[in-house]
Amino acid sequence: MKKAVVGVLVSAILIASCAPEYRPSQSTYEGGLIGAITGATAGAILTNNNKWKGGVIGGVIGAIAGATIAEISKRGAVEAVQTGQPVRYQTEDGRGVYEAKPLGYDAKTRCHKVQEKIYENGKLVKDQIKEVCEGEKVEQKY
Repeated sequence: MKKAVVGVLVSAILIASCAPEYRPSQSTYEGGLIGAITGATAGAILTNNNKWKGGVIGGVIGAIAGATIAEISKRGAVEAVQTGQPVRYQTEDGRGVYEAKPLGYDAKTRCHKVQEKIYENGKLVKDQIKEVCEGEKVEQKY
């Protein structure tokens, strides 16, 4: 059994080392943090037996969900700008829907405006205008 577990871990490490480098954005970290705090709080409140256990489990689930939602939002907005077409992502069961529609470009600020809408169970839960800006990296900061 131990050999099988070690084999799976070694295989996973070798496969992961061949994948291109992934760097999460600042918004992904922020979404993960907000999700972790929300999930930990809810988990601690809703658990009767062991508040710490509920908080940790809720925090982990919340962090994953928050980071995922933030990353989908970022990627959808960038894709809408790059293609100049509306973008729509949907969960497999159709209950969660993300839409991004490019609105225009401001040459002065070098930013594209994108309207994002998020639906849950057919109800609009978020409607916002987001900016996707071009940047020139000349040093460690923008």
